[in-house]
Amino acid sequence: MTLAPVDRGRVEEVVAPLSAPPPTADSRPPRPAVPLDLLSLDGVRLRGVHHPGVAGGAAVVVAHGFTNATAKPSTRAVVDRMARHAAVYAVDFRGHGRSGGRASVGRDEWHDLDAAVERARTDGYRTVSVVGFSMGAAVALRHAVLGRRPADAVVSVSSPSRWFIRDSVPMRRVHWLLEHPSGRLVGRALGVRLATPWPEIPTTPLEAVAGVAPRPLLLVHGTADHYFGPQHAAALHAAAGHGNLWIEAGMTHAESGTTPELVDRIAGWLAARTTA
Repeated sequence: MTLAPVDRGRVEEVVAPLSAPPPTADSRPPRPAVPLDLLSLDGVRLRGVHHPGVAGGAAVVVAHGFTNATAKPSTRAVVDRMARHAAVYAVDFRGHGRSGGRASVGRDEWHDLDAAVERARTDGYRTVSVVGFSMGAAVALRHAVLGRRPADAVVSVSSPSRWFIRDSVPMRRVHWLLEHPSGRLVGRALGVRLATPWPEIPTTPLEAVAGVAPRPLLLVHGTADHYFGPQHAAALHAAAGHGNLWIEAGMTHAESGTTPELVDRIAGWLAARTTA
């Protein structure tokens, strides 16, 4: 597998919604999903789904956002659409959905992503890329530095650049969930089981993003993101020193703001940058 040359400093600002591009060479109706059962290196049982692809072809690991899961409609829509282009692996992060453990909100979830990437490599796919959303996008950037065999390309959609963002009402609600004594109970109602607060502050996405190089990097953020704005993607792009930045006009946050057409464009970007 040969990676495309590092693309330094390129910015592609999308100023209007685009129609879907022509299908990639691998585009096809997705194969039915099969259950995925993994064990992270730190001992957490993980469950999710796998759409098999062409033997020896490309695989994509989809990393969902906080309080999401593979069974939730917005994540499922992304997974099913991406499966038209490549094999797809998607696990419920710890403390989410059907997986065990407790959510650490970005600190330990790289172990979960690492387990999925390792499974894809063990299954024989030629390239393994990661597409992460919100918390999953931050995890994808950190995994590029911490993982055993990091992904061949990284796509980060709606990632924060730092922790403890309280600049919007939705993010203040998230921090209430994480810090208030009643937060764990409310979290369970939202489908997430929370771990105790961090004893130490983990590496931020901004500190980790330069470690993606020389692998291809795409940062995507919407102008209508109501959690945190595209200045976070711009900061990540500047810190990375390479890669592509797409600022999507009118897009909201993460999976819920991701259209089928955007998934298709991401798949095309990946196909163009991971070559045999």
